[in-house]
Amino acid sequence: MTGVYTVTQINSYIKNLFRQDFVLKNVKIRGEIWNCKYHTSGHIYFTLKDEDSALNAIMFKTNANNLSFRLEDGLAVEVTGRIDIYERDGKYQIYAESIEKTGIGDLNKKYQELFNMYEEMGYFDQGYKRPIPKYAKRIGIVTASTGAAIRDIITVSKRRNKYVDLILFPALVQGDKAKYSIVDGINTLDKLGLDCIIVGRGGGSMEDLWAFNEPEVVEAIFNANTPIISAVGHEVDFTLADWVADLRAPTPSAAAELAVCDISEVINKIDSMNRRINLAFNNTLRAYKDNLDKLSIRLKTNDPAAKLDKNREDLIKLEDELNLIMNNKLKEYTNNLKVLATKLEGQSPLKKLSSGYSYVDNNGLNVSSIDDVEINDTINIYVKDGTISAVVGGKHGREYK
Repeated sequence: MTGVYTVTQINSYIKNLFRQDFVLKNVKIRGEIWNCKYHTSGHIYFTLKDEDSALNAIMFKTNANNLSFRLEDGLAVEVTGRIDIYERDGKYQIYAESIEKTGIGDLNKKYQELFNMYEEMGYFDQGYKRPIPKYAKRIGIVTASTGAAIRDIITVSKRRNKYVDLILFPALVQGDKAKYSIVDGINTLDKLGLDCIIVGRGGGSMEDLWAFNEPEVVEAIFNANTPIISAVGHEVDFTLADWVADLRAPTPSAAAELAVCDISEVINKIDSMNRRINLAFNNTLRAYKDNLDKLSIRLKTNDPAAKLDKNREDLIKLEDELNLIMNNKLKEYTNNLKVLATKLEGQSPLKKLSSGYSYVDNNGLNVSSIDDVEINDTINIYVKDGTISAVVGGKHGREYK
């Protein structure tokens, strides 16, 4: 080939070379699945990798429908297919026709071993989990200084509470030195007396997130005095940092939602409490005023001066009633006395003596019969103007027909 060629011509030429290679037409490759994505079209996109290299891969829907299992990151597989170039991007990849599982990948195996060890040591027990303060004012963040994670955390935090203080420790979150940088960030922020710390990063493959599975990071989170929220990757991603942290957030944005209180809710709650306090105060004040009015009325009713005046009026009234009763009784007794006097006068001996009658006694005994005297007895005869002494000379009985 001589002359000048277009990019398309070169990619087409290379594509033709790939298709003429007998080995690349039907090849079987052993590796681990990473960055696996199921597209809405039904195709599956993933990376096939080993310890030193990686190869892009795609499995079209027609072949993907024949899979008896779901592809996941860290799965060790053997992929059968053809190697070809995607002309538009100038990248070669394997077009998978069939996939067989061969076991768990090295990273998955290492993850499970570390998980079992720390679980057995009690690092994940709920008894060690510290509560995240409800109204955190100062929040530390251990993540990269650039990228979606820190932007999302800042955006959500300031939307929920513009008064919150965010202290960032810019850390490496990927690569061999990432674990040391993350540990340094945790230890540094832990000494500042913050309310809580968010440790995390955006999504990625298991290999990309591996720093958050390292024992150094697990130990630093477990030994920190400040409550820690782990926010590593996406909702489907789980690292050992998630398990050992005091709280796991599915994303960095969610971590900010959990760490930062909604200031508008706090203000509304304060306003509501003020209204309730004012209402209770006014009700109490009204009750005291009503009670005071009642006591004032009772005081006026029971005032000694008022009672004295009322007693004086009652006394005068009783005196008048008593005088009236006494006068009426006196009149009644006077009339009765007159009646009795008239009756007594009618029965009086003197009255009868004045009419010509007399009273006779014999030695102080009333003489009402001839049998009451004997011949020669001296008797006394009482008349209206004196007494007559006489000697009985005889007794004569009276005959009645």
